[in-house]
Amino acid sequence: MTRPTEIKLHQRSRVLEIHFDDGFECNLTCEYLRVHSPSAEVQGHGPGQEVLQTGKENVGIDQLTPSGNYAIKIAFDDGHDSGIFTWSYLHGLGVNYEHNWQVYLDKLAASGHQRNSKNDPPKQ
Repeated sequence: MTRPTEIKLHQRSRVLEIHFDDGFECNLTCEYLRVHSPSAEVQGHGPGQEVLQTGKENVGIDQLTPSGNYAIKIAFDDGHDSGIFTWSYLHGLGVNYEHNWQVYLDKLAASGHQRNSKNDPPKQ
């Protein structure tokens, strides 16, 4: 199992920087993490029950808490704190960043929503 060797939260830029033991490194924005939270509130309780997250452009992270030796719990400043992000889930979010972000933007557009921020997340 791939594990992080370093996790840094950059509050000002709202980016979580993660270095993994396989050499992979990624910078995941707080917005990206929030809209892809593995929680039931976001993912639903089964296929097709996902809840599109909108208005999260300026969300930040208040706290990162270890969950055993396999994950972290992220407390966002909008009150959402029920997602447990496993190391493999975070690694997958990093590896699939561009695809996941485009799918999210497409879902927003299809639902008639627009992001309120002109600052798109940085490319990996």
